[in-house]
Amino acid sequence: MENLLEIGKIVNTHGLRGEVKVVPWTDSAEDFEYISSAYIKIKNEYKKLTISSVKYQKNNVIVKFKEYNDINEIEPYKNFVLYAERDELGELPDGVYYIVDLIGLEVYTEDGELVGKIADVFNAGASDIYDVKREGKKNLLLPVIDEVVKNVDIKGGKVIVNIMEGLDDEV
Repeated sequence: MENLLEIGKIVNTHGLRGEVKVVPWTDSAEDFEYISSAYIKIKNEYKKLTISSVKYQKNNVIVKFKEYNDINEIEPYKNFVLYAERDELGELPDGVYYIVDLIGLEVYTEDGELVGKIADVFNAGASDIYDVKREGKKNLLLPVIDEVVKNVDIKGGKVIVNIMEGLDDEV
């Protein structure tokens, strides 16, 4: 199911009635309120679960699935990744992208020189960081700020960047 996106990970059970504690991988934990169902992957098959309630505990989300009413039923799914359909997550604001859509994009300088491909995206507090895999060199870490990332073209499969002085120690 290629329209599924990872939204979090079940890290523990919560209480006796089948609730689970989820570490959200969405921009906001409140995104879970708009998702009616989630999926877990069991041996290459996706199992659909209906979300019946969502609560918050510190940085985690407490989720109750309609299909499970007992801690013993849900406990085997500890450490499973949760997925949601892309359509349920709504439209993203301009300039915001799903990580899965960024990974694999080719990165070019403003002069048209191929730098490499985005291998990963992670957050470093002040901004996201593109981890760019380069041929024959160590990966280049680029902060996702206006001065560096000039254009992201998901459909065209490329990102245009300005590699500011000091970002590339292999120049």
